[in-house]
Amino acid sequence: MAYPLQLGLQDATSPIMEELIHFHDHTLMIVFMISSLVLYMISSMLTTNLIHTNTMDAQEVETIWTILPAIILITIALPSLRILYMMDEINNPFMTVKTMGHQWYWSYEYTDYAELCFDAYMVSTSNLSPGDLRLLEVDNRMILPMEATIRMLISSEDVLHSWAIPSLGLKTDAVPGRLNQTTLLSARPGLYYGQCSEICGSNHSFMPIVLEMVPLKHFEKWSLTMS
Repeated sequence: MAYPLQLGLQDATSPIMEELIHFHDHTLMIVFMISSLVLYMISSMLTTNLIHTNTMDAQEVETIWTILPAIILITIALPSLRILYMMDEINNPFMTVKTMGHQWYWSYEYTDYAELCFDAYMVSTSNLSPGDLRLLEVDNRMILPMEATIRMLISSEDVLHSWAIPSLGLKTDAVPGRLNQTTLLSARPGLYYGQCSEICGSNHSFMPIVLEMVPLKHFEKWSLTMS
């Protein structure tokens, strides 16, 4: 698992995040090639002595610089649309979890379990255990089974919040009076950290998210102890 404070994207732990990282690399390479070509053309024009200021017509060049950008935009748009459809698709989720944003903590309700609901507050620095991450640890972690499609229902009770876990490729707004949904799937067990990504008030940076993905049998034991 990648550390949350590292530079760049965290290691992907879901198929969606893997696709997002591949798309990021794909687009970045296109931008790099365009920038290299433009810099080469600028340097060539500044250093060459072959200058003709009376050119009035260059249809071949105009055709190329019209068609080429359109092709580049298509090569960026098609994989982008594919990922958007993948992120919106929810087929037969294994279970549903509802999360509510508050000022300033998260509450979780496992809708398939009648009595399984709890609040998650940030652990203060003075109460951290060895190995805990400052400003990212919570008193009640959200436990979910790995390799299972989870539907997250996200809303808020007061102001705008945003439920985000970068390593899973998740970022969904929590809007008062509106129920948004997203799909969650982890390919391996581990701890995954996130934070509210909306400026929701003075303690906006003190409502972290900790998701612990475990094998199904461990999740069932945990759900029995929490119910």
